[in-house]
Amino acid sequence: MLKEEEKFEFIINHDSDIPKYQQLVNGITNAIAENILQKGDLLPSVNAICKTNQLSRDTVFKAYSILKDQKTIESVPNKGYYVSGETRKVLLVLDTFKAYKEVLYHSFVNNLPDNVITDLQFHHYNIDVFKTIINNSIGKYYKYVVMNFDDEEVAPVLSAISKDKLLLIDWNIKADKTNNYVFQDFGGAFYDALTQATDLFRKYKKLQFVYPDFTNHPKETVDFFEKFCKDFEFPYEIITDAKKFIIEKDVAYISVSDRILGYFLEQCKAKDYEPGKDVGFLSYNETPMKKFIYKGISVVSTDFEELGTKAAAFITHDEDTQCYVPTNLIVRESL
Repeated sequence: MLKEEEKFEFIINHDSDIPKYQQLVNGITNAIAENILQKGDLLPSVNAICKTNQLSRDTVFKAYSILKDQKTIESVPNKGYYVSGETRKVLLVLDTFKAYKEVLYHSFVNNLPDNVITDLQFHHYNIDVFKTIINNSIGKYYKYVVMNFDDEEVAPVLSAISKDKLLLIDWNIKADKTNNYVFQDFGGAFYDALTQATDLFRKYKKLQFVYPDFTNHPKETVDFFEKFCKDFEFPYEIITDAKKFIIEKDVAYISVSDRILGYFLEQCKAKDYEPGKDVGFLSYNETPMKKFIYKGISVVSTDFEELGTKAAAFITHDEDTQCYVPTNLIVRESL
């Protein structure tokens, strides 16, 4: 806690694109997250902030009003503004925003206490974007939850974050045994899910895995698909060129791309094929709508809600976290 003779000072960048009121809000929440400010500490007066930072009273009042609405600070008549709660900010970095990532996100934030604020960023598998996000975040957050990806520079960039504050999620790549993590298994668990569908696959003369060159899905899934087909003696084919994806009767398709699912349904309609009878389809990653599309799309998917819940537990508990989230097969009419 600050001593009486100490004062908390804001640093305002007048050339920044971030609004000045938001810089004030960030300054308070970051200071609380780093324990520079604690519950009961007195904040600078509105007049003092205006004078030392060349800001308008409206700007400062707006920042303090936001913090009051968040229950981060409180005002006491004739005394000033005090820190009322220990608000903490966490950074959640995802690859892209898709329907199943939305499930993860809402599960994550809904399982956090009210005093935790989540900043969401996306790296889009771009290492330069990733570097910028991480480098600009150092020291500003209580904890970091990061969906990593296959690039040699990922681990060096993340090394700037203390491992007790960092949780890696989704993909076990560029990680080591000292990292905290909540991963899904793209290999053996996928193989096990396929074995559960063996009898359904027997309805078809061939299995085809559509792994388009535009996907960032882990390649090990394709390797375990090949292993499954060889172990259970299924004729199979792997398609990487989406332009060559032309459906045939009595073939079951597996794909990691919802774009390919769209192509599949378009061709079914054009050729008057009934999914689950004339052709089969197994999609990767459950979304809220797949149970309703075309009488239901069969999926193999990790539990993104559980992934979000376990990631939130890392934020609220100061404990090491190392676990895998189960991968499940959900059978619907398309298979």
